[in-house]
Amino acid sequence: MMTEHEIEQRDSQRNLNQELLGDLAVLRTGNVNLRTFEVDVPMIVGARHAMGLSQREFSRILNVSVRTLQDWEQGRRSPTGPAQSLIKIAIKRPEVLKEIFVSYP
Repeated sequence: MMTEHEIEQRDSQRNLNQELLGDLAVLRTGNVNLRTFEVDVPMIVGARHAMGLSQREFSRILNVSVRTLQDWEQGRRSPTGPAQSLIKIAIKRPEVLKEIFVSYP
């Protein structure tokens, strides 16, 4: 591990403008070797995003607390019963739930 003095010495010798220009040139060529990651997103997150709702809004539709929804989205718990049915509808037909619940007081 470098000491603070070593880091300052290294950085004082860097030409950040030149580094940025070089990086931009590489990006323009399209020959960029970027690392990509795949993340499995729970279906419930996809359902909520398909409806364009916040966690608070979606939890109201499902009639659960925001904390419960967060637990489902983070895989700590799983929805059961009617909530599972509503989530399936949200995945396949988000517009139906929007029509029924989003404008509902």
